[in-house]
Amino acid sequence: MVRIIDVAKKANVSTATVSRVISNSGTVKRETTEKVLEAIELLKYQPNMLARQLRRSETKTILVVIPDITNTFFSKVLRGIEAVAIQNGYQVLLGDALNSVEHESGYLNILRQKKADGMILLTARIDEALLDEIAKEFPVVLACEYMEGSQIPTVSIDNISSARKATDYLIGLGHKRIGFISGPLNVVLGRDRLKGFKQAMAQRSLPVEPLLVQEGDFSYESGFNMMLKLLAIDHPPTAVFAANDEMAIGAIKAIKSKGLQVPEDLSVIGFDDIKFASIFEPSLTTIAQPTFDIGSKATELLIKIINQDRLDEKKQYILADELIVRESSKEIL
Repeated sequence: MVRIIDVAKKANVSTATVSRVISNSGTVKRETTEKVLEAIELLKYQPNMLARQLRRSETKTILVVIPDITNTFFSKVLRGIEAVAIQNGYQVLLGDALNSVEHESGYLNILRQKKADGMILLTARIDEALLDEIAKEFPVVLACEYMEGSQIPTVSIDNISSARKATDYLIGLGHKRIGFISGPLNVVLGRDRLKGFKQAMAQRSLPVEPLLVQEGDFSYESGFNMMLKLLAIDHPPTAVFAANDEMAIGAIKAIKSKGLQVPEDLSVIGFDDIKFASIFEPSLTTIAQPTFDIGSKATELLIKIINQDRLDEKKQYILADELIVRESSKEIL
């Protein structure tokens, strides 16, 4: 078995120098680095791939930044990312932005320091000009969230169309007074799902009263609290569309806390189809996103960019969503 001391002797350097070359840390002269890499290859101290990666400054690591690690929606997206990454010899480094623009921006330093070969952003809340600048230097793909007009490759569903579909479904059940709990309106998903809701209402000539639209933050707690507000108005809605499943589940708990039943008294529909949506009672009608496919497609695109392979001319990849009808919604009598 070849040891690090054998590599050091072969290259006529210290073991500390070999260690610095392997870890890519510290200052080592170029000539010395080449000698160490040659010794590594000759002695097969590590797989030959290691030396090639060091020469090309590769890490075989993909950085994935998500807005909130506690949000279960991202679990299947991450599975899709990791499946393709492993197939191609990459490992995944996960970063939690904590719903903070500052934290999200901080992860860009990992690319600048060349600790990852590329980045998949599942959140897009940082300055667009800054992100475009980073994408000119490093491989970057956006998934789930997106930036309007950006040239960065993006994988998502059509959130406006999906929200319109969910609202149309409730209208088709006979509901005319429909409440909407949006996501944060400083996030594109929050704005687009509200836009889809308003479009569907306008197409059916139904009014959207300001009191019937409440802004949440995609959390269970905000769904619960915003639903209490909707129930407190003089003429509460007969149905509620929440912009994600966690808020929809919070809304149902608020409805039950007031002695009302879902869907007998109010119908509720969510968005995302997280695993708990089918387990919760009543099971949740929702829009299902192809989460695994979003993750796998984003990773395929990123690896192509890393390898400088040719991409399709289109920059935005829109995947199909599906309305899943369960127990939380019913036709109004």
